[in-house]
Amino acid sequence: MIKNIIFDFGDIFINLDKQAPLMEMSKFGLTQMTPELDAIFKDYEMGLMESDTFINALQSIFNEASRAQIIAAWNSIILDFPEERLAFIEQLKKENRYRLFLLSNTNDLHIEQVKMSMGLERFKRFQNCFEQFYLSQEMKMRKPNSNIYEFVLHENNLVANETLFIDDSKENTLSASKLGILCWNLQVGKEDVLETLNHL
Repeated sequence: MIKNIIFDFGDIFINLDKQAPLMEMSKFGLTQMTPELDAIFKDYEMGLMESDTFINALQSIFNEASRAQIIAAWNSIILDFPEERLAFIEQLKKENRYRLFLLSNTNDLHIEQVKMSMGLERFKRFQNCFEQFYLSQEMKMRKPNSNIYEFVLHENNLVANETLFIDDSKENTLSASKLGILCWNLQVGKEDVLETLNHL
């Protein structure tokens, strides 16, 4: 029986355009994702560098891009947060049948953009729906590495096979499932978090 639900954030609650940052960066010279860029992105996501260091690192690669252009390109991934999804998670919280957690790979610039996009009041309403609101940059860990799931299970005394994890990344759900966590790999554009109760 499922007692706990761990939700991803991006493309589960808030809509993303995952290609947008690369498209925007192509305007100032990006031709393809490189190992160097991938390492920078992942380090920033794990909180291993500050936002200023991250921006400076990108400016050293894209010499003609201004600080503002870097930030705008990076944050172009963030789209809207549909009101019906906020109403859904608030109702689930109100019913108090499951322990609710959020586990997101993200970073400071994106979270600040989310707060601006949603509005601080709506963001706080969303945040208050969860027993724990886990962000990768604060944890110094990221999905799909198994240690992040092990941490959440251990810190909250969760039993893996009583826990449903919802994420749009197959890589992330595969990793979690190896620990015995029940997973729903949500297909963006075909499924919606509003259908969660169908997977319980």
